[in-house]
Amino acid sequence: MHIIQQLLFILVLGVAAFLLFKRIQFIKKGIKLGKPLDRTDNSSARWRSMLLVAFGQKKMFKNPLPALLHLFVYVGFVVINIEVFEFIIDGVAGTHRIFAPFLGSFYTVLLSFFEFLSVSVFVACAIFLIRRNIIRVPRFHKPEMKTWPTLDANLILIFEILLTSAILLMNASDQALQAKGAEHYTHTGKLFFSSFLVPLFQNSQVSTLIVLERFFWWFHILGILGFAVYVTYSKHLHIFMAFPNTYFANLNPMGEMANMDSVTNEVKLMLGLPLEGDASAPPAEVGRFGAKDVNDLTWKSLMDSFTCTECGRCTAECPANQTGKKLSPRAIMMATRDRVEDVLKGEKGLEDGKSLLGDYISKEEINACTSCNACVEACPVLIDPLSIILELRRYISMEESGSPAAWNAMFQNIETNFAPWKFAPTDRFNWAEDLKKI
Repeated sequence: MHIIQQLLFILVLGVAAFLLFKRIQFIKKGIKLGKPLDRTDNSSARWRSMLLVAFGQKKMFKNPLPALLHLFVYVGFVVINIEVFEFIIDGVAGTHRIFAPFLGSFYTVLLSFFEFLSVSVFVACAIFLIRRNIIRVPRFHKPEMKTWPTLDANLILIFEILLTSAILLMNASDQALQAKGAEHYTHTGKLFFSSFLVPLFQNSQVSTLIVLERFFWWFHILGILGFAVYVTYSKHLHIFMAFPNTYFANLNPMGEMANMDSVTNEVKLMLGLPLEGDASAPPAEVGRFGAKDVNDLTWKSLMDSFTCTECGRCTAECPANQTGKKLSPRAIMMATRDRVEDVLKGEKGLEDGKSLLGDYISKEEINACTSCNACVEACPVLIDPLSIILELRRYISMEESGSPAAWNAMFQNIETNFAPWKFAPTDRFNWAEDLKKI
C-alpha cells in the first residue's frame, strides 16, 4: 500500500513540475516579445528596493488594516510552505513526519507556529472575501473586473481557506491516532490550535482515522501543487513576479520621461548642441515611433503586465478615472497581458491582424491620461502603467498624427515658437517690460 502511494505521489509531483515548467517557459517567452532595455545599473539600490517593497511589503502599509491582513497571508504562504518540504520527502520516501525525531520538542513548537499562521491566513482570507463580496470595496468592482477577474480572486481566497483548514484537520486526526497508539504515527506533542479539534475524532476507529488523516494529507499536498500551477494563470502570479519586477523597476525620478535617442539627437543637431557618443556614427534606424503592439514595448512593460495584482489601487488613485473618464491603469495592464497571451497562443502570432492599440486599448483611454504618475506611486509592486500609455500615445502622435486637434496645435507651436503658446519667440518676454519700471 505504501509503495502504491509513493509511486502515485511521485507521478503527481512529476506532472505538477512539468505543467509548472511549461507555464514558466510560456511567461518567459511572452516577456521576451518586448524590446531590449538595460536595467542592470545600481544593483545595490535594486536589491534594497526588492527587499523593502517585495519582501517587506513597504508600500502596502499606506493603509494599515488591509496591509496587516495581506502580511498575514503573505508570511503564512511563505512560511507554511516550508512544511511542504517535509510533505514531499514523506511522499517520495513513504515516511511520516520525517523531521519529528530529529527536532524533538522543537518540532511541536514549529508546528504550533505553522498552525498560528494557518489560522491567521484563514481569518485574513475570510475578511478579504467579506470586503469583496459583502462590503464591496469600489475598486474591486470596476468595469474591467467582471466575470473571470472577480471569480479568480474569490477562488484563490476560498482555496486558501480550504488548504489551511486541511492542515488543522490533518494535525487533529494525526494527534487522535497518536493517542490511540497507531503504528507509524510519530508522537508530536500537543499542537496548540489543532488540539481543539481533536475531540471531533476521538470516538472514531483507528482505521477510520487513518483514512481521514490520509485524505487531509493528500488534499493539502495536491492543493499546494495545484495552487502552484494555477497561480501562474492567475493574478496571484505576483506572489513570485513581485521580486524580479521590483528589482528591475525604474530608479529614475518619477517625473522623468524616457526620450527616444534618435529624436533627441535630431533636435540637438537642429539646435547645434553636441551629441552624446560618437557624433560621426550614422544614426540608428528607427523602426517605429512609440508602440502599436506589444513587441514595440520593452520587456519590462510586459513583465509589469504579468506581475499586475489587479488590486486596483492604481485605478482608485487615477484622477482621470475619478472624474468619469474611461481610463483605468489596471485595465491597461490587463489588456497588455491579454494581448501577449493571445499572440503566443494564436497560430499567426503578431500577424493576426490585431494590435494592442485599437483592439485592446482605445485612444480614448490613453488620451485621458494626465501623466501625473499617481498610478505608479500607488502600485504596491512598482508596476508602471504610464510607460505603456506614453508609448501608445507617442505612436498616435508621431506615426498617425492622430492626436486631438488642440494637442496638434500645441505641438505646432512648440516646433515653431519653442513654447506651447502662439507667440513669436521675440514676443515671449514682453510681459516683463513693465517690471523695468518698478
